[in-house]
Amino acid sequence: MSDSQPKAVVKRGDEIDYEAVGAAEGMSKGILVSDADGAPNFAIRRFVLDAGASVPKHTNEVEHEQHVLSGRYVVGIDGEEYEVEAGDSIFIPAGVVHWYRNESDEEGSFLCAVPNGDDEIELVDDE
Repeated sequence: MSDSQPKAVVKRGDEIDYEAVGAAEGMSKGILVSDADGAPNFAIRRFVLDAGASVPKHTNEVEHEQHVLSGRYVVGIDGEEYEVEAGDSIFIPAGVVHWYRNESDEEGSFLCAVPNGDDEIELVDDE
């Protein structure tokens, strides 16, 4: 292996810190792997959406590939709503308005893969 190649990383679940997502009360995010770990292209994050929580309409500067790990919740994408559950996968293109709503009495969680770099969130006003 040359010095220019990234080094493999194994992170244990108890090493992941979860923080509240500022734009959404009841949602937390843990960064599983990212450029901070030497991953050159993509970051993988785990989100937890508490029972009864919702995330307002917003856009992101980068695409999102998501995989639902647990629970059942509603994801809105570009004006359409979809009920998703464990095992479902979602693609949200960059700049597309999306939101989340957990109407169940159980938390939902999902993995989200994004390209490394700026992932600025922009809230969208309801009109």
